[in-house]
Amino acid sequence: MPGPRHWRIFGVDFTSRPRARKPITIAAGQIQAHGFTLEKIEELRDWESYETWLRQPGPWLAGFDFPFGLPREAVADLGWPQNWKTLVLHCRSLGREQFCETLNRYREGRPPGKRYAHRAVDIPAKSHSPLKLVNPPVGLMFLEGVPRLLDAGISVPGLFEGDPGRLAFEAYPGFTARRIFRGSYKNDSVAKQTPARRRARKLIVDCLASAESPFGFHLNGSRSLLASLVRDATGDRLDAVICAMQAAWAWQRQEENYGLPRNIDPLEGWILVVPEAGSDRPQGPKKGHP
Repeated sequence: MPGPRHWRIFGVDFTSRPRARKPITIAAGQIQAHGFTLEKIEELRDWESYETWLRQPGPWLAGFDFPFGLPREAVADLGWPQNWKTLVLHCRSLGREQFCETLNRYREGRPPGKRYAHRAVDIPAKSHSPLKLVNPPVGLMFLEGVPRLLDAGISVPGLFEGDPGRLAFEAYPGFTARRIFRGSYKNDSVAKQTPARRRARKLIVDCLASAESPFGFHLNGSRSLLASLVRDATGDRLDAVICAMQAAWAWQRQEENYGLPRNIDPLEGWILVVPEAGSDRPQGPKKGHP
């Protein structure tokens, strides 16, 4: 593989319904000797532009903020295919309405307090079940996001072998943000875009740009770009940057399965930078890397 400076690094803050008010937000940058340099942030407002973006030639790797897999327990209970690619194609064939109806019936048939089945990674990551359809609709993000990765022929390490020059990883910015600040730092509702949340975003950005960054390397970028991460009250720009830094973290560990556990469930997948439950796997700097 080419050296890290030849690979572009992206972070994708995803939405299951891109539009002018809620675009898919993509941070782009590269690994350099002094850290991760953020070069630009773009917003894609429709599926056509996003699908074109996915097909851009490599080499590149990206962290995408949506679940790549479903809980094996739920897949087995529903009698759905237990091969990842076949499962993804099956879910797409159901269509949005039937997919939602099926998951709603499944959830309602489970015991109170256990309505949502979870993947193994959701426990240490403290992430929502991919079966959740509202607040946030991560199930719909799976349905809209993963089939498009397949259509574009992108490789998903641990799940699907596609183009080796375009790599997709599941990212989760909330996991990293909570290591810096335990509280809310964003909201899509204007009424809830408070000064306290702005201060929280400033704290997170300052930490990412410092020697205290949880990645072991720090964030670089123009003053205007970094200021925009604080200014964006939705948090989409900041989340996209965190996803990109998680992807850069994975690139540093390309010889170690990109930092992913060796025994991840090939149906459920795994989230970058999240250690296995009970693991003390370090997340700091690696020798020979920034």
